[in-house]
Amino acid sequence: MKITYSQAGVDTEAGDRAVELMKSAVARTHGPAVVGGVGGFAGLLDASALLAYRKPYLATSTDGVGTKVAIAQALDIHDTIGQDLVGMVVDDIVVVGAKPLLMTDYIACGKVVPERIADIVRGIADACASINTPLLGGETAEHPGLLGENEYDVAGAATGVVEADAVLGPERVREGDVIIAMASSGIHSNGYSLVRKVLEVNGWDYTKHVDDLGRTIGEELLVPTRLYTNVCLEVADRAHAFCHVTGGGLAANLARVLPQGLLAEVQRWEVPPIFKVIADLGGVPTADLEGTLNLGIGMLAILPQEHGQAVIDTCVAAGIPAWEAGRVLADDGGQALRGAKGVQGGGVRLTGQYAGL
Repeated sequence: MKITYSQAGVDTEAGDRAVELMKSAVARTHGPAVVGGVGGFAGLLDASALLAYRKPYLATSTDGVGTKVAIAQALDIHDTIGQDLVGMVVDDIVVVGAKPLLMTDYIACGKVVPERIADIVRGIADACASINTPLLGGETAEHPGLLGENEYDVAGAATGVVEADAVLGPERVREGDVIIAMASSGIHSNGYSLVRKVLEVNGWDYTKHVDDLGRTIGEELLVPTRLYTNVCLEVADRAHAFCHVTGGGLAANLARVLPQGLLAEVQRWEVPPIFKVIADLGGVPTADLEGTLNLGIGMLAILPQEHGQAVIDTCVAAGIPAWEAGRVLADDGGQALRGAKGVQGGGVRLTGQYAGL
């Protein structure tokens, strides 16, 4: 008996068709610094621009989208998940003030369906194009027997550059700084295991229409992660630190960009309807909501008070609602979250009550 690669579950011709379908979208992200086209073993970037830096630091990040892909698969909608990937990866390097130079992606699937793979990559490419970042390479791997025919996962990595003396972070944060909140577009890409469990326990299908949301719960949950790259880079020269609010919620992430001895006091804010829907449906305690979901804030900027309003105006002009959410104070030793995710940072205290929750 002769066994072919196709009989083993891998369709190389489908992989080739997927590449053909995605090529034009990927090529649109390539500016003059990209050397060569799509399909090489390695992507090449002309890095001559780095010669203008006095002491360039490279910044890198890698991430995925998590179990949000399960919703995309259930609804057979695959062209939005790519923006989630770009947001999760690129906006992590922007936190240190780095300008993204390139991004790469990796898709593992049980079976290559060319149109589906092309949709995923098109979403990644469109998001990369919107932040002027070349999608320089990628890989689609077919894993029959490991993943189901309609299952896939996505991951990506990005590299950026920042001048050594322009790196943002805890060392720059000062007492008296203001904290500017930038609104999220929804749940983004974190906490979906909790969200999916709440829906499962209550028997909600993703096609269920929710009046408070004005659309189905599935449509709401697939809203792509807002990209903060452009606006953060625009205001980086006025910022002391940024905080990307991802897994762990606002307080745990904010503590990572504060120095010991300082405390961020943040006034609780008006929470978008999707979070109330999840909270009420699942009876989820506030502590779990705060420690899992972004609750409506996707990025924070910490900066001197005199620049606060100008940064808010810049965000609003870019279509991102923003407001002053709090201040940086001397740590009074009172109750607060101090340090998180392996970082012995400053403290974060949330005050007041959420509106809309």
